[in-house]
Amino acid sequence: MTALTLSTSSGAALRADAVVIGVTKGAKGPEVAAGAEAVDAAFDGKLAATLELLGASGGEGEVTKLPAPSGVKSAVVLAVGLGETPADGAGYDAEALRRAAGAAARALSGTKKAAFALPATDAAGVEAVATGALLGAYAYTAYRVDSAGGKGPLGEIALVGAKPRDKAHKAAAERATAVAEEVNRARDLINMPPNDLNPKAFASAVQAAGKEHGLKVEVLDEKALLKGGFGGIMGVGQGSATPPRLVKVAYTHPKAKKTVALVGKGITYDSGGISLKPPGHNETMKCDMSGAAAVFATVVAASKLGLQVNVTGWLALAENMPGGNATRPGDVLKMYSGKTVEVLNTDAEGRLVLADALARASEDNPDAIVDVATLTGAMVLALGTRTFAIMSNDDGFRTVLHETATESGEQAWPMPMPPELLKAMDSPVADIANMGERAGGGLVAGLFLQEFVGEGITWAHLDIAGPAFNEGAPFGYTPKGGAGTAVRTLVRLVEKAAAGDVL
Repeated sequence: MTALTLSTSSGAALRADAVVIGVTKGAKGPEVAAGAEAVDAAFDGKLAATLELLGASGGEGEVTKLPAPSGVKSAVVLAVGLGETPADGAGYDAEALRRAAGAAARALSGTKKAAFALPATDAAGVEAVATGALLGAYAYTAYRVDSAGGKGPLGEIALVGAKPRDKAHKAAAERATAVAEEVNRARDLINMPPNDLNPKAFASAVQAAGKEHGLKVEVLDEKALLKGGFGGIMGVGQGSATPPRLVKVAYTHPKAKKTVALVGKGITYDSGGISLKPPGHNETMKCDMSGAAAVFATVVAASKLGLQVNVTGWLALAENMPGGNATRPGDVLKMYSGKTVEVLNTDAEGRLVLADALARASEDNPDAIVDVATLTGAMVLALGTRTFAIMSNDDGFRTVLHETATESGEQAWPMPMPPELLKAMDSPVADIANMGERAGGGLVAGLFLQEFVGEGITWAHLDIAGPAFNEGAPFGYTPKGGAGTAVRTLVRLVEKAAAGDVL
Protein backbone atom coordinates (compact mmCIF):
# COMPACT_ATOMS: atom_id res chain seq x y z
CA MET A 1 0.00 0.00 0.00
CA THR A 2 1.02 3.63 -0.46
CA ALA A 3 3.46 4.83 2.22
CA LEU A 4 2.44 7.60 4.63
CA THR A 5 4.81 10.00 6.38
CA LEU A 6 4.40 13.12 8.54
CA SER A 7 6.58 16.16 7.92
CA THR A 8 7.01 19.49 9.65
CA SER A 9 8.07 21.07 6.34
CA SER A 10 5.88 23.49 4.42
CA GLY A 11 4.26 22.55 1.14
CA ALA A 12 6.79 24.66 -0.73
CA ALA A 13 9.89 23.35 1.07
CA LEU A 14 9.39 19.59 0.84
CA ARG A 15 10.92 17.94 -2.19
CA ALA A 16 8.27 15.88 -4.02
CA ASP A 17 6.84 15.32 -7.48
CA ALA A 18 3.69 17.29 -6.65
CA VAL A 19 2.26 19.37 -3.83
CA VAL A 20 -1.46 19.22 -3.05
CA ILE A 21 -3.19 22.34 -1.76
CA GLY A 22 -6.82 23.03 -0.92
CA VAL A 23 -9.10 25.59 -2.53
CA THR A 24 -12.49 26.66 -1.21
CA LYS A 25 -15.47 28.24 -2.91
CA GLY A 26 -15.63 31.81 -1.62
CA ALA A 27 -18.26 34.47 -2.19
CA LYS A 28 -16.09 36.25 -4.75
CA GLY A 29 -14.26 33.28 -6.23
CA PRO A 30 -11.81 30.56 -5.23
CA GLU A 31 -9.83 31.04 -2.04
CA VAL A 32 -6.63 29.25 -1.01
CA ALA A 33 -7.21 27.09 2.06
CA ALA A 34 -5.08 27.04 5.18
CA GLY A 35 -1.92 24.95 4.89
CA ALA A 36 -0.95 26.34 1.49
CA GLU A 37 0.43 29.69 2.66
CA ALA A 38 4.02 28.94 1.57
CA VAL A 39 2.88 27.78 -1.86
CA ASP A 40 0.69 30.86 -2.26
CA ALA A 41 3.66 33.06 -1.32
CA ALA A 42 5.69 31.49 -4.14
CA PHE A 43 2.94 32.72 -6.50
CA ASP A 44 3.33 36.22 -4.98
CA GLY A 45 -0.08 35.78 -3.33
CA LYS A 46 -1.78 35.32 -6.69
CA LEU A 47 -2.47 31.56 -6.54
CA ALA A 48 -6.24 31.99 -6.15
CA ALA A 49 -6.38 34.43 -9.08
CA THR A 50 -4.31 32.05 -11.21
CA LEU A 51 -6.59 29.14 -10.41
CA GLU A 52 -9.65 31.23 -11.27
CA LEU A 53 -8.13 32.03 -14.67
CA LEU A 54 -7.77 28.27 -15.20
CA GLY A 55 -11.47 27.78 -14.44
CA ALA A 56 -11.18 26.55 -10.86
CA SER A 57 -13.99 27.45 -8.47
CA GLY A 58 -13.12 25.52 -5.31
CA GLY A 59 -16.07 23.17 -5.77
CA GLU A 60 -15.87 19.85 -3.94
CA GLY A 61 -13.61 17.32 -5.67
CA GLU A 62 -12.52 19.70 -8.42
CA VAL A 63 -8.87 19.10 -9.43
CA THR A 64 -6.64 21.63 -11.17
CA LYS A 65 -2.97 21.10 -12.03
CA LEU A 66 -0.47 23.84 -12.79
CA PRO A 67 3.33 24.13 -13.00
CA ALA A 68 5.02 25.08 -9.75
CA PRO A 69 6.93 28.38 -9.68
CA SER A 70 10.45 28.87 -8.35
CA GLY A 71 10.39 28.63 -4.60
CA VAL A 72 8.37 25.42 -4.64
CA LYS A 73 10.43 22.22 -4.65
CA SER A 74 7.71 20.18 -6.37
CA ALA A 75 7.29 20.29 -10.13
CA VAL A 76 3.49 20.40 -10.01
CA VAL A 77 0.90 22.11 -7.84
CA LEU A 78 -2.37 20.23 -7.63
CA ALA A 79 -5.28 22.28 -6.27
CA VAL A 80 -8.27 20.29 -5.03
CA GLY A 81 -11.66 21.74 -4.18
CA LEU A 82 -12.94 21.56 -0.60
CA GLY A 83 -16.35 23.10 -1.24
CA GLU A 84 -17.75 26.19 0.46
CA THR A 85 -15.36 28.32 2.52
CA PRO A 86 -16.00 27.61 6.23
CA ALA A 87 -17.53 30.40 8.28
CA ASP A 88 -15.16 32.41 10.46
CA GLY A 89 -13.94 30.22 13.28
CA ALA A 90 -15.40 27.05 11.80
CA GLY A 91 -13.12 24.16 10.96
CA TYR A 92 -13.04 22.08 7.82
CA ASP A 93 -15.46 19.19 7.66
CA ALA A 94 -13.64 15.86 8.08
CA GLU A 95 -15.45 14.24 5.19
CA ALA A 96 -14.65 17.18 2.90
CA LEU A 97 -10.97 16.70 3.76
CA ARG A 98 -11.19 12.94 3.17
CA ARG A 99 -12.84 13.37 -0.22
CA ALA A 100 -10.48 16.11 -1.35
CA ALA A 101 -7.41 14.11 -0.34
CA GLY A 102 -8.84 11.07 -2.10
CA ALA A 103 -9.54 12.96 -5.32
CA ALA A 104 -6.00 14.35 -5.26
CA ALA A 105 -4.44 10.94 -4.66
CA ARG A 106 -6.40 9.46 -7.57
CA ALA A 107 -5.32 12.31 -9.85
CA LEU A 108 -1.69 11.60 -8.93
CA SER A 109 -1.67 7.91 -9.84
CA GLY A 110 1.69 6.96 -11.29
CA THR A 111 3.44 9.64 -9.20
CA LYS A 112 6.20 8.62 -6.80
CA LYS A 113 5.72 11.18 -4.02
CA ALA A 114 3.27 13.95 -3.21
CA ALA A 115 3.26 16.51 -0.41
CA PHE A 116 -0.23 17.14 0.97
CA ALA A 117 -0.53 20.70 2.27
CA LEU A 118 -4.23 20.52 3.09
CA PRO A 119 -5.69 22.14 6.25
CA ALA A 120 -4.81 19.45 8.79
CA THR A 121 -3.53 21.25 11.85
CA ASP A 122 -4.94 18.93 14.53
CA ALA A 123 -5.08 15.17 14.97
CA ALA A 124 -8.59 14.91 13.51
CA GLY A 125 -7.47 16.75 10.40
CA VAL A 126 -4.35 14.60 10.08
CA GLU A 127 -6.46 11.45 10.26
CA ALA A 128 -9.03 12.74 7.77
CA VAL A 129 -6.46 13.72 5.15
CA ALA A 130 -4.40 10.57 5.69
CA THR A 131 -7.44 8.30 5.43
CA GLY A 132 -8.78 9.98 2.31
CA ALA A 133 -5.40 10.00 0.59
CA LEU A 134 -4.65 6.35 1.39
CA LEU A 135 -8.09 5.26 0.21
CA GLY A 136 -7.89 7.42 -2.91
CA ALA A 137 -4.49 6.00 -3.82
CA TYR A 138 -5.94 2.49 -4.08
CA ALA A 139 -5.53 0.56 -7.34
CA TYR A 140 -6.35 -3.08 -8.05
CA THR A 141 -3.55 -4.33 -10.31
CA ALA A 142 -3.28 -8.02 -9.34
CA TYR A 143 -4.41 -9.24 -12.76
CA ARG A 144 -2.60 -6.72 -14.96
CA VAL A 145 0.23 -8.39 -16.90
CA ASP A 146 0.97 -5.31 -19.01
CA SER A 147 1.99 -2.47 -16.70
CA ALA A 148 1.05 -0.02 -19.44
CA GLY A 149 -2.56 -1.08 -19.00
CA GLY A 150 -2.93 1.25 -16.03
CA LYS A 151 -0.88 3.51 -13.79
CA GLY A 152 0.10 2.26 -10.37
CA PRO A 153 -1.03 4.09 -7.25
CA LEU A 154 0.67 7.15 -5.77
CA GLY A 155 3.84 5.87 -4.10
CA GLU A 156 4.21 8.08 -1.03
CA ILE A 157 2.00 10.57 0.80
CA ALA A 158 3.76 13.16 2.95
CA LEU A 159 1.49 15.20 5.19
CA VAL A 160 3.25 18.55 5.59
CA GLY A 161 2.61 20.77 8.56
CA ALA A 162 1.98 17.70 10.72
CA LYS A 163 4.01 16.86 13.79
CA PRO A 164 5.65 13.42 13.60
CA ARG A 165 6.69 13.60 17.27
CA ASP A 166 3.26 14.66 18.50
CA LYS A 167 1.59 11.62 20.08
CA ALA A 168 -1.88 12.60 18.88
CA HIS A 169 -0.72 13.22 15.30
CA LYS A 170 1.25 9.97 15.26
CA ALA A 171 -1.72 7.99 16.63
CA ALA A 172 -4.02 9.59 14.05
CA ALA A 173 -1.70 8.58 11.22
CA GLU A 174 -1.37 5.04 12.59
CA ARG A 175 -5.15 4.64 12.89
CA ALA A 176 -5.66 6.02 9.38
CA THR A 177 -3.11 3.56 8.02
CA ALA A 178 -4.62 0.55 9.81
CA VAL A 179 -8.17 1.36 8.76
CA ALA A 180 -7.23 2.19 5.17
CA GLU A 181 -5.23 -1.04 4.87
CA GLU A 182 -8.27 -3.02 5.94
CA VAL A 183 -10.71 -1.14 3.70
CA ASN A 184 -8.31 -1.90 0.86
CA ARG A 185 -8.10 -5.55 1.94
CA ALA A 186 -11.88 -5.73 1.58
CA ARG A 187 -11.66 -4.00 -1.81
CA ASP A 188 -9.07 -6.51 -3.04
CA LEU A 189 -11.30 -9.43 -2.07
CA ILE A 190 -14.37 -7.86 -3.70
CA ASN A 191 -12.47 -7.16 -6.92
CA MET A 192 -10.96 -10.64 -7.13
CA PRO A 193 -12.49 -12.73 -9.94
CA PRO A 194 -14.86 -15.44 -8.72
CA ASN A 195 -12.90 -18.19 -10.47
CA ASP A 196 -10.12 -17.48 -7.96
CA LEU A 197 -12.14 -16.43 -4.91
CA ASN A 198 -14.48 -19.29 -4.10
CA PRO A 199 -15.55 -20.22 -0.54
CA LYS A 200 -12.51 -22.43 0.04
CA ALA A 201 -10.08 -19.76 -1.19
CA PHE A 202 -11.77 -17.08 0.93
CA ALA A 203 -11.50 -19.32 4.00
CA SER A 204 -7.80 -19.90 3.26
CA ALA A 205 -7.23 -16.12 3.07
CA VAL A 206 -8.80 -15.74 6.51
CA GLN A 207 -6.63 -18.52 7.92
CA ALA A 208 -3.48 -16.86 6.55
CA ALA A 209 -4.44 -13.50 8.07
CA GLY A 210 -5.30 -15.23 11.33
CA LYS A 211 -1.77 -16.58 11.64
CA GLU A 212 -0.29 -13.18 10.81
CA HIS A 213 -2.39 -11.19 13.29
CA GLY A 214 -2.93 -13.69 16.10
CA LEU A 215 -6.61 -14.36 15.40
CA LYS A 216 -8.42 -17.57 16.16
CA VAL A 217 -9.92 -19.06 13.02
CA GLU A 218 -12.32 -21.99 12.70
CA VAL A 219 -13.52 -23.25 9.33
CA LEU A 220 -16.54 -25.52 8.93
CA ASP A 221 -16.40 -27.34 5.60
CA GLU A 222 -19.33 -28.99 3.83
CA LYS A 223 -19.11 -32.14 5.95
CA ALA A 224 -19.14 -30.18 9.21
CA LEU A 225 -21.95 -27.94 7.93
CA LEU A 226 -24.06 -30.94 6.98
CA LYS A 227 -23.40 -32.65 10.30
CA GLY A 228 -24.09 -29.42 12.22
CA GLY A 229 -27.45 -28.85 10.57
CA PHE A 230 -26.60 -25.65 8.69
CA GLY A 231 -29.38 -26.17 6.15
CA GLY A 232 -29.40 -22.58 4.92
CA ILE A 233 -25.73 -22.41 3.99
CA MET A 234 -25.73 -25.94 2.56
CA GLY A 235 -28.94 -25.30 0.64
CA VAL A 236 -27.50 -22.26 -1.09
CA GLY A 237 -24.12 -23.82 -1.84
CA GLN A 238 -25.12 -27.33 -2.88
CA GLY A 239 -25.52 -26.48 -6.57
CA SER A 240 -21.90 -25.40 -6.93
CA ALA A 241 -18.82 -27.48 -7.66
CA THR A 242 -17.07 -25.50 -4.90
CA PRO A 243 -18.83 -26.28 -1.60
CA PRO A 244 -19.68 -23.70 1.08
CA ARG A 245 -17.85 -22.74 4.25
CA LEU A 246 -18.72 -21.07 7.55
CA VAL A 247 -15.70 -19.25 8.95
CA LYS A 248 -15.36 -17.92 12.47
CA VAL A 249 -12.54 -15.41 12.96
CA ALA A 250 -12.10 -14.01 16.46
CA TYR A 251 -10.06 -11.25 18.05
CA THR A 252 -10.00 -11.26 21.85
CA HIS A 253 -8.50 -8.88 24.39
CA PRO A 254 -7.71 -10.02 27.96
CA LYS A 255 -9.29 -6.86 29.44
CA ALA A 256 -12.35 -6.78 27.19
CA LYS A 257 -15.71 -6.22 28.85
CA LYS A 258 -17.84 -6.33 25.70
CA THR A 259 -18.20 -8.75 22.81
CA VAL A 260 -19.48 -7.74 19.41
CA ALA A 261 -20.39 -10.39 16.83
CA LEU A 262 -20.28 -9.44 13.15
CA VAL A 263 -21.96 -11.59 10.51
CA GLY A 264 -21.17 -11.19 6.82
CA LYS A 265 -22.87 -12.45 3.70
CA GLY A 266 -20.20 -14.14 1.59
CA ILE A 267 -21.73 -15.25 -1.69
CA THR A 268 -18.56 -15.41 -3.77
CA TYR A 269 -20.66 -15.52 -6.94
CA ASP A 270 -24.41 -15.21 -7.27
CA SER A 271 -25.99 -16.50 -10.46
CA GLY A 272 -29.38 -16.53 -8.78
CA GLY A 273 -29.38 -20.32 -8.73
CA ILE A 274 -32.35 -22.01 -10.40
CA SER A 275 -34.10 -18.61 -10.24
CA LEU A 276 -31.45 -17.39 -12.66
CA LYS A 277 -30.70 -13.69 -12.83
CA PRO A 278 -31.65 -11.99 -16.13
CA PRO A 279 -28.96 -10.87 -18.61
CA GLY A 280 -27.16 -7.75 -17.48
CA HIS A 281 -27.39 -8.62 -13.80
CA ASN A 282 -24.60 -11.21 -13.58
CA GLU A 283 -21.47 -9.27 -14.49
CA THR A 284 -20.78 -7.76 -11.06
CA MET A 285 -22.03 -10.61 -8.90
CA LYS A 286 -18.53 -11.34 -7.63
CA CYS A 287 -19.27 -8.47 -5.23
CA ASP A 288 -21.95 -10.43 -3.37
CA MET A 289 -19.39 -11.31 -0.70
CA SER A 290 -18.79 -7.65 0.23
CA GLY A 291 -20.41 -8.10 3.65
CA ALA A 292 -18.09 -10.97 4.56
CA ALA A 293 -15.11 -8.96 3.30
CA ALA A 294 -16.13 -6.03 5.53
CA VAL A 295 -16.50 -8.28 8.58
CA PHE A 296 -13.15 -9.97 7.99
CA ALA A 297 -11.38 -6.63 7.52
CA THR A 298 -12.96 -5.20 10.68
CA VAL A 299 -11.73 -8.06 12.84
CA VAL A 300 -8.19 -7.62 11.51
CA ALA A 301 -8.41 -3.86 12.10
CA ALA A 302 -9.47 -4.43 15.71
CA SER A 303 -6.37 -6.58 16.18
CA LYS A 304 -4.07 -4.00 14.57
CA LEU A 305 -5.49 -1.26 16.78
CA GLY A 306 -5.31 -3.44 19.92
CA LEU A 307 -8.87 -2.55 20.92
CA GLN A 308 -10.03 -3.58 24.39
CA VAL A 309 -13.05 -5.48 23.08
CA ASN A 310 -13.79 -8.96 21.77
CA VAL A 311 -14.81 -9.04 18.10
CA THR A 312 -16.02 -12.24 16.46
CA GLY A 313 -16.61 -12.40 12.73
CA TRP A 314 -18.84 -15.00 11.10
CA LEU A 315 -18.39 -15.36 7.33
CA ALA A 316 -21.18 -17.30 5.61
CA LEU A 317 -19.47 -18.34 2.36
CA ALA A 318 -21.17 -20.03 -0.57
CA GLU A 319 -21.45 -19.91 -4.34
CA ASN A 320 -25.03 -19.78 -5.64
CA MET A 321 -25.12 -21.81 -8.86
CA PRO A 322 -27.84 -23.63 -10.85
CA GLY A 323 -26.22 -27.07 -10.82
CA GLY A 324 -28.03 -30.39 -10.94
CA ASN A 325 -28.00 -30.61 -7.16
CA ALA A 326 -29.11 -27.02 -6.63
CA THR A 327 -31.97 -26.06 -4.31
CA ARG A 328 -35.20 -25.60 -6.26
CA PRO A 329 -38.03 -23.11 -5.76
CA GLY A 330 -40.48 -25.03 -3.57
CA ASP A 331 -37.83 -26.88 -1.58
CA VAL A 332 -37.93 -26.66 2.22
CA LEU A 333 -34.69 -26.21 4.16
CA LYS A 334 -34.20 -26.99 7.83
CA MET A 335 -32.08 -24.20 9.25
CA TYR A 336 -29.46 -24.33 12.01
CA SER A 337 -31.97 -22.79 14.43
CA GLY A 338 -34.38 -25.65 13.79
CA LYS A 339 -36.86 -23.53 11.86
CA THR A 340 -37.90 -24.59 8.38
CA VAL A 341 -37.89 -22.27 5.37
CA GLU A 342 -39.77 -22.69 2.11
CA VAL A 343 -37.57 -21.42 -0.70
CA LEU A 344 -39.77 -19.51 -3.14
CA ASN A 345 -36.88 -17.83 -4.94
CA THR A 346 -33.33 -19.17 -4.96
CA ASP A 347 -32.03 -15.68 -5.73
CA ALA A 348 -33.09 -14.64 -2.22
CA GLU A 349 -30.15 -16.69 -0.96
CA GLY A 350 -28.27 -14.18 1.15
CA ARG A 351 -30.86 -14.23 3.89
CA LEU A 352 -30.59 -18.04 4.02
CA VAL A 353 -26.85 -18.14 4.70
CA LEU A 354 -27.10 -15.20 7.10
CA ALA A 355 -29.92 -16.88 9.01
CA ASP A 356 -27.71 -19.84 9.87
CA ALA A 357 -24.78 -17.61 10.82
CA LEU A 358 -27.00 -15.33 12.96
CA ALA A 359 -28.41 -18.31 14.83
CA ARG A 360 -24.92 -19.70 15.45
CA ALA A 361 -23.54 -16.31 16.53
CA SER A 362 -26.47 -15.91 18.95
CA GLU A 363 -25.43 -19.07 20.81
CA ASP A 364 -22.35 -17.25 22.13
CA ASN A 365 -24.61 -14.56 23.63
CA PRO A 366 -22.64 -11.50 22.48
CA ASP A 367 -23.55 -7.99 23.64
CA ALA A 368 -24.63 -7.16 20.09
CA ILE A 369 -24.75 -8.67 16.62
CA VAL A 370 -24.42 -6.67 13.41
CA ASP A 371 -24.87 -8.37 10.07
CA VAL A 372 -23.62 -6.84 6.83
CA ALA A 373 -24.85 -7.86 3.40
CA THR A 374 -25.37 -6.87 -0.21
CA LEU A 375 -28.84 -8.20 0.41
CA THR A 376 -31.54 -6.61 -1.74
CA GLY A 377 -31.97 -4.73 -4.98
CA ALA A 378 -35.00 -3.18 -3.30
CA MET A 379 -32.74 -1.22 -0.98
CA VAL A 380 -30.78 0.12 -3.94
CA LEU A 381 -34.04 1.42 -5.40
CA ALA A 382 -34.93 2.98 -2.04
CA LEU A 383 -31.61 4.64 -1.16
CA GLY A 384 -29.53 4.75 -4.33
CA THR A 385 -25.99 3.64 -4.92
CA ARG A 386 -24.14 5.62 -2.24
CA THR A 387 -26.21 5.02 0.91
CA PHE A 388 -26.64 1.82 2.91
CA ALA A 389 -29.60 0.93 5.09
CA ILE A 390 -29.66 0.31 8.83
CA MET A 391 -32.35 -1.81 10.44
CA SER A 392 -32.43 -2.98 14.05
CA ASN A 393 -34.53 -4.58 16.78
CA ASP A 394 -33.43 -1.70 19.03
CA ASP A 395 -34.13 1.90 18.00
CA GLY A 396 -31.33 3.25 20.19
CA PHE A 397 -28.77 0.92 18.63
CA ARG A 398 -29.97 1.83 15.15
CA THR A 399 -29.41 5.50 16.02
CA VAL A 400 -25.91 4.73 17.34
CA LEU A 401 -25.02 2.98 14.09
CA HIS A 402 -26.38 5.84 12.01
CA GLU A 403 -24.34 8.37 14.00
CA THR A 404 -21.28 6.12 13.80
CA ALA A 405 -21.55 5.80 10.02
CA THR A 406 -21.85 9.57 9.67
CA GLU A 407 -18.79 10.13 11.90
CA SER A 408 -16.86 7.68 9.74
CA GLY A 409 -17.80 9.39 6.48
CA GLU A 410 -20.12 6.65 5.24
CA GLN A 411 -23.60 7.49 4.02
CA ALA A 412 -26.31 5.48 5.76
CA TRP A 413 -29.98 5.82 6.60
CA PRO A 414 -32.17 4.23 9.31
CA MET A 415 -35.01 2.10 7.99
CA PRO A 416 -38.13 0.78 9.79
CA MET A 417 -39.17 -2.81 10.42
CA PRO A 418 -42.97 -2.76 9.89
CA PRO A 419 -44.32 -5.90 11.63
CA GLU A 420 -47.25 -6.17 9.22
CA LEU A 421 -44.85 -7.18 6.43
CA LEU A 422 -43.92 -10.36 8.30
CA LYS A 423 -47.24 -12.02 7.47
CA ALA A 424 -46.37 -11.95 3.78
CA MET A 425 -43.73 -14.62 4.49
CA ASP A 426 -46.27 -17.11 5.87
CA SER A 427 -45.81 -20.51 4.25
CA PRO A 428 -48.38 -23.32 3.98
CA VAL A 429 -45.67 -25.97 4.35
CA ALA A 430 -42.89 -24.43 6.49
CA ASP A 431 -42.34 -22.07 9.42
CA ILE A 432 -41.53 -19.20 7.08
CA ALA A 433 -40.90 -18.48 3.39
CA ASN A 434 -37.81 -16.72 2.10
CA MET A 435 -39.89 -14.20 0.15
CA GLY A 436 -42.73 -11.84 0.99
CA GLU A 437 -44.27 -8.80 -0.60
CA ARG A 438 -42.31 -7.16 -3.40
CA ALA A 439 -43.14 -3.71 -2.05
CA GLY A 440 -40.75 -2.98 0.80
CA GLY A 441 -38.60 -5.95 -0.21
CA GLY A 442 -35.56 -4.69 1.68
CA LEU A 443 -37.61 -4.38 4.86
CA VAL A 444 -39.06 -7.86 4.35
CA ALA A 445 -35.52 -9.26 4.17
CA GLY A 446 -34.64 -7.58 7.46
CA LEU A 447 -37.73 -8.99 9.14
CA PHE A 448 -36.76 -12.46 7.90
CA LEU A 449 -33.29 -12.15 9.44
CA GLN A 450 -34.71 -10.96 12.75
CA GLU A 451 -36.48 -14.33 13.10
CA PHE A 452 -33.08 -16.01 13.50
CA VAL A 453 -31.55 -13.67 16.08
CA GLY A 454 -31.41 -15.06 19.62
CA GLU A 455 -33.97 -13.75 22.07
CA GLY A 456 -32.88 -10.66 23.98
CA ILE A 457 -29.83 -9.97 21.80
CA THR A 458 -29.35 -6.47 20.41
CA TRP A 459 -29.07 -6.77 16.62
CA ALA A 460 -28.70 -4.58 13.56
CA HIS A 461 -28.70 -5.28 9.86
CA LEU A 462 -26.73 -3.23 7.30
CA ASP A 463 -27.90 -3.65 3.70
CA ILE A 464 -24.95 -2.35 1.68
CA ALA A 465 -26.23 -3.45 -1.75
CA GLY A 466 -26.09 0.09 -3.16
CA PRO A 467 -22.60 1.38 -2.28
CA ALA A 468 -20.65 -1.90 -2.01
CA PHE A 469 -19.59 -1.95 -5.67
CA ASN A 470 -19.17 1.24 -7.67
CA GLU A 471 -20.06 0.58 -11.30
CA GLY A 472 -19.69 4.24 -12.26
CA ALA A 473 -16.74 6.61 -12.38
CA PRO A 474 -14.48 6.98 -9.32
CA PHE A 475 -15.26 9.87 -6.98
CA GLY A 476 -13.54 11.29 -3.92
CA TYR A 477 -11.67 8.39 -2.34
CA THR A 478 -14.03 5.77 -3.84
CA PRO A 479 -12.61 3.77 -6.76
CA LYS A 480 -14.45 2.01 -9.52
CA GLY A 481 -15.28 -1.52 -8.33
CA GLY A 482 -15.15 -2.75 -4.74
CA ALA A 483 -15.62 0.10 -2.26
CA GLY A 484 -14.96 -1.60 1.10
CA THR A 485 -18.27 -0.26 2.39
CA ALA A 486 -19.07 -0.52 6.13
CA VAL A 487 -15.51 -1.28 7.29
CA ARG A 488 -14.99 2.20 8.71
CA THR A 489 -18.41 2.20 10.38
CA LEU A 490 -17.81 -1.21 11.99
CA VAL A 491 -14.31 -0.30 13.18
CA ARG A 492 -15.66 2.86 14.79
CA LEU A 493 -18.49 0.87 16.40
CA VAL A 494 -16.13 -1.63 18.03
CA GLU A 495 -13.90 1.25 19.17
CA LYS A 496 -16.92 2.76 20.92
CA ALA A 497 -17.70 -0.62 22.46
CA ALA A 498 -14.12 -0.87 23.72
CA ALA A 499 -14.40 2.58 25.29
CA GLY A 500 -17.70 1.70 26.95
CA ASP A 501 -19.58 4.35 24.94
CA VAL A 502 -22.12 1.87 23.53
CA LEU A 503 -23.70 -1.41 24.62
